[in-house]
Amino acid sequence: MSLTKIACIAALSLSAISSFICAGSAQAISFKVTTGIAAPDGKTDKGAFSEFTQLPGTTTIDFNNGQAPTTGFAKYSFENNSGTSSVRLDQWAPAGAKGEVNNNGKYLAVFNGDQVAIKLAKSLNYFGIDWGAISSGNVFSFYKGDTLIKSFTTEDVNPVAPIHASQHGGEGNGYLHFYSDSSKDIFNKIVITQAGGGGFESDNHSFHIGTGKFTGFDPKSVPEPSVTLGMLAVGGMFLRKRKNEKLQSVRQSH
Repeated sequence: MSLTKIACIAALSLSAISSFICAGSAQAISFKVTTGIAAPDGKTDKGAFSEFTQLPGTTTIDFNNGQAPTTGFAKYSFENNSGTSSVRLDQWAPAGAKGEVNNNGKYLAVFNGDQVAIKLAKSLNYFGIDWGAISSGNVFSFYKGDTLIKSFTTEDVNPVAPIHASQHGGEGNGYLHFYSDSSKDIFNKIVITQAGGGGFESDNHSFHIGTGKFTGFDPKSVPEPSVTLGMLAVGGMFLRKRKNEKLQSVRQSH
């Protein structure tokens, strides 16, 4: 395959991913996927954390105490539970920001036909989740009271997952950022569902309270997915090499 063709493929793929990301901006709730970052204390053995972890108004639940909270700001409840969904520690824990396999922290697992409802004491304009071993049938649903605002499925998000972890057989991982585009899109309930086979593994949930006159969340400081940056770098490398070859050819002809 010629260098020009490879560069064109990289450029087209980059354009497609960028278009996919921007397409969400017109929706009631948008999302971006990144690799996430290390824990606030710098440790990399507890999965990936949100880039907004330390933003004022943000609360993070890491499940490392072995339980999903049932009191306080965010109340978790297992619904239609088959008895297999739980907070646990095993190889299917979401990977770290650089694909680290050593997530020694506990995480939330939801299995076939089950769902977890998260009822919130205040309305949010941002929800972040470290999403691991991405399987078909994973569904995120956002509500204001009993009114559904928006749902997202594996098919919406998996194509731009930036990490493919070896311990998960190459399945996608990434830190997923959901955010409200306006004051009409704030939410106070999140439902995490696994429909069909497989599982829904997540960790390090971050919540940001929607406050102020405009309660949409500004995601501008969230970097683009690393896969996009990687493809841009590869495309640039081939283009630079091709340019140098042309330059040398011109010099030799004179």
